[in-house]
Amino acid sequence: MTRRIVFIAIIFFSASIAWLLLAGNINQRTHSADSGLRSKVVGVWGSEQLQSPPSASVITKNRREVEMVVDGKKVKNWAEETVLTPIELIKTRADARLDLEPRQKGLLWYSTYKVAFAADYEFAPPDADQDVQISFSFPAQQAIYDDLRISLNGEPLGTGTAWITHAKAGVPLKMHLGYRSQGMNAWRYRMDSSGAPGNPQIASAKDFSLHLTTNFKDIDFADNSLSPAEKKESAGGWDLVWNYRNLVSGAQIAVIMPEKLQPGPLAGEISLFAPVSLFFFFFVMLLITTLRRIDLHWMNYFFLAAAFFAFHLLLAYLADHLSIHAAFAVSSLVSVFLVISYLRLVVGLRFAAVEAGGAQFVYLILFSYAFFFKGYTGLTVTIGAIATLFIAMQVTGRVKWSELREPAATYPPPMPLANG
Repeated sequence: MTRRIVFIAIIFFSASIAWLLLAGNINQRTHSADSGLRSKVVGVWGSEQLQSPPSASVITKNRREVEMVVDGKKVKNWAEETVLTPIELIKTRADARLDLEPRQKGLLWYSTYKVAFAADYEFAPPDADQDVQISFSFPAQQAIYDDLRISLNGEPLGTGTAWITHAKAGVPLKMHLGYRSQGMNAWRYRMDSSGAPGNPQIASAKDFSLHLTTNFKDIDFADNSLSPAEKKESAGGWDLVWNYRNLVSGAQIAVIMPEKLQPGPLAGEISLFAPVSLFFFFFVMLLITTLRRIDLHWMNYFFLAAAFFAFHLLLAYLADHLSIHAAFAVSSLVSVFLVISYLRLVVGLRFAAVEAGGAQFVYLILFSYAFFFKGYTGLTVTIGAIATLFIAMQVTGRVKWSELREPAATYPPPMPLANG
């Protein structure tokens, strides 16, 4: 018994090292691929978007006297400078629609989305007829913009991001902005394009309203961001509303896109956990074979460990080509088939299918599948460990361990020698 346990322990630790190397390989493949794939996704789809309101400024020409040195002599001259005085944004009515459309590249999913944005802005009327500069910044440099609509007081503005127009005294400036675009990971809205005087991190907004709808339920907001004043669940997602009469805050509106299960990191975590699954499986097999006096050689344990390793190896490379759920199902079937088809030859079909197959289903498949549910993995494993301990204690409570003996080794009959 002691010799067999020593060899089983050697097999267990050797398999653990193999799983550690496999997990390292998966993580290396994931992170090395991410550095290149992320830039490709951004190039094709777009980056994180930060929408800011447009700005309006009164243009003033000032002349001032300056001294210049010409041929060693001081000469006075006049210089003209342009001064931009911001006009207050007094009203915002914005609507945005976020449609999550994640993209998979290699072992990673990227939270890409489509956004439809439209807003009407109103600036305070100038005191006199004067020239005004209107400027606007796109929410992301690496993005495409379709159906772009920019108008001022009902008149379309030309292409570009800055325009000069003549404003009339007492007439407010009303600007409309609309477009459809694409982004990744998060969508943000900054309340003020310039920030408060003396502190650009503090933004202000008057008579502000933003209505945001999503096609996904698992919504999250960035830390230190503004929570919606109204939140109503819709058929496919959420209806969110931010309303402010006179806001002064350093926070933004920031919606974080939900992430799908990441095949690469998930496969790596399952591989790192594999020694725990194998330990429980070996424990149950050793307990059953000892109580029922079944001769299971340490070499048989080696092949069982190899069948467990085949599950994680196949999962790591199938996740590149199939969905993580399909890859998990195929890997599970292959590993269970290897164990049952092998042990039916060693012990028998009933033992292989019931005892060994059942233990493999619980400790390999169910324990590994617990990683699909974030936050419940540890609890699932703990419940499984306690249940295993309870069953083992109940089954062996009346066993006289000192009276147990090693099962007699059985060998096939010798092959008859050929005549002559």
